[in-house]
Amino acid sequence: MWRRILAILVARNREFYRDRAGLGWNILMPILMVLAFAFIFRGEPQDVFKVGVLGGPLDAGATASPFLATRHVTFIPMSERGAALAKVQRHQIDLLLELGPEPGYWVNLNSARGYLAERLLLGAYAAAPEARTPARRTVTGEALTYADWVLPGVLAMNVMFSSLWGVGFVVVRYRKNGVLRRLKATPLTPFEFLSAQVLSRLLVVLGASVVVYLGAATVIDFPMRGSYLALALIFVTGALCLISLGLIVSARLRTEELADGILNLISWPMLLLSGVWFSMEGTSPTAQALSQLFPITHMVSAARRIMIDGAGVGDILPEAGLLAGLALLLLGMAARLFRWE
Repeated sequence: MWRRILAILVARNREFYRDRAGLGWNILMPILMVLAFAFIFRGEPQDVFKVGVLGGPLDAGATASPFLATRHVTFIPMSERGAALAKVQRHQIDLLLELGPEPGYWVNLNSARGYLAERLLLGAYAAAPEARTPARRTVTGEALTYADWVLPGVLAMNVMFSSLWGVGFVVVRYRKNGVLRRLKATPLTPFEFLSAQVLSRLLVVLGASVVVYLGAATVIDFPMRGSYLALALIFVTGALCLISLGLIVSARLRTEELADGILNLISWPMLLLSGVWFSMEGTSPTAQALSQLFPITHMVSAARRIMIDGAGVGDILPEAGLLAGLALLLLGMAARLFRWE
């Protein structure tokens, strides 16, 4: 018995290390992940407070406001007052400062960190009497819990993994086992075959997402302030886009090990840079720009606006249109690259 076990063990290990592409991904992938974290966070100490800034460039520094010269505070440029105030109400930023001819600031009366940030602001202006002290405005609101904030990202992450691996592995296995060679002898075209794979996986992904959503609803009291139709639309278009991306990966590969490596290479940067686990605000500008290239970034952003901010179908149409367009483009590319053998 032990000889047979040993023989199979040796054979499987030989099969693994002879597949140099798969072996290379297993070695390279952890290194790439470490480099990605170093790129995002730079190894610098985290600042203590987050302050939003409206109406002026941050590089103006103390000439625009003496408070901008305060150390250990991350100043985040904001373009829309309504969205910025919502972040103050939910304790996502500690203070909102508005520059300009009529300077002012908003602080959340329920936020302990907001109280301390306000003390720092007043101290900075007291040390610069020539600067005009901004008018104080207050808001109230309870903190948005991390579970409430992260749930839309977790739902999108589940869609991503199920979409990519659900078609990536299956099609590669079909090619490896000779199933595609048999299908080649039929009138079936690559586009028809891939379209069927997309629709099949879409049903599975959406069904699993509904189960995850209902399961979370029974355990966590999370907000759902927007339209269920909008939420369904963004997840359908996002799933179609990611499934089509998985089909491109599997268009020509012959081994599951190589497919797994490439799918990891695609999925982990998306997972790190899409804002699933942490906000991209305050990260490097390059990381923020790269995050906009990933489909899941737009899924997460739209889903959060729906569930937390109460967005409707009209509010998320730009993201849904972008994801649907990418899905059609990627599916066409997959059909073009596809090989039966």
